[in-house]
Amino acid sequence: MSGVEQRRSRTTEAQRNEDRERTAARLLRSSAEKFYDPDVDIAWDAPWVEGKAWLPEERISLYGTKLWDQLTPEQRIELGKHELVSLLSFGIWAEAVLSGILLRVVGHGPATSAHSLYALTEIADEARHSTMFARLIEKTGVPAYRQPAVSRLLERVVQLMPIGPATYGGTLLIEEVLDRGQRQAMADPGVQPHVRQLMRIHVLEEARHISYARAEMRRGLEKRNALRRAPHRAALAGFAVVVYPLMITPRVYRSVGISPARGFAAAMRSPQYRINMTFMSEPMLRYFAEVGMYDGAVTKFLWKLTRSVPAELAAK
Repeated sequence: MSGVEQRRSRTTEAQRNEDRERTAARLLRSSAEKFYDPDVDIAWDAPWVEGKAWLPEERISLYGTKLWDQLTPEQRIELGKHELVSLLSFGIWAEAVLSGILLRVVGHGPATSAHSLYALTEIADEARHSTMFARLIEKTGVPAYRQPAVSRLLERVVQLMPIGPATYGGTLLIEEVLDRGQRQAMADPGVQPHVRQLMRIHVLEEARHISYARAEMRRGLEKRNALRRAPHRAALAGFAVVVYPLMITPRVYRSVGISPARGFAAAMRSPQYRINMTFMSEPMLRYFAEVGMYDGAVTKFLWKLTRSVPAELAAK
């Protein structure tokens, strides 16, 4: 690399760092000005509203299947409650993994930069969110669902991965997919008020986390050439193939007298599964395509396995 090219490269990197600091400073101000305290902003002592759902009906995994047609209205509500508990249990695990990534960001320093300070702020947010999830699970009376053994393997893999586009993409994979579903649920008057308020709190604060992860992923891609981007794209797509099925454990089907294997098979075969996965993933995947994180034959093949890709992207 010539001297001119080296100076240009250093200038570009300095600009990226300045942009990173500006983004982090803006998010720090927003975090200070707009936040909830779930201990007081959710009426924990108020009773559940009889007959209200726990999730929008069409987002429950068995919706549209023959098994769904055989369930009573009460069983449908009960299944929705267990699926909500499964999602919240997954959320607690996922936010713990995310916090581990953010601690590494702080460790890479400098510790006093706005970028590091925002990472610490986000860790605090995630801890409050996990506490909020746990309190709602406890209030339902349904025990939290433990994550399967493959989750522990994923934790180790994530710990070994260098901080970069794939790790920030994994953050978006968890946060944006859940965010999309929560935005629908929090606006649904048929859903329990406690659940709607929890989701309103989470959506508001996750918007900052999504903004942070999107900006970091974009910056990481900009400083890598096509060859160095490829493993990040493939790793993220492979992560999605494994993670998507973990959000709803098949054990939820026991709550309505259906065996886990039978319920899982029915849900996976249902056309509604693709509808739901596409609905929840569409904004995120469009962003991935925009910044170059949905390129390459291997990447596209893996994403298509998730059945979450919008039709126009799948056709490319």
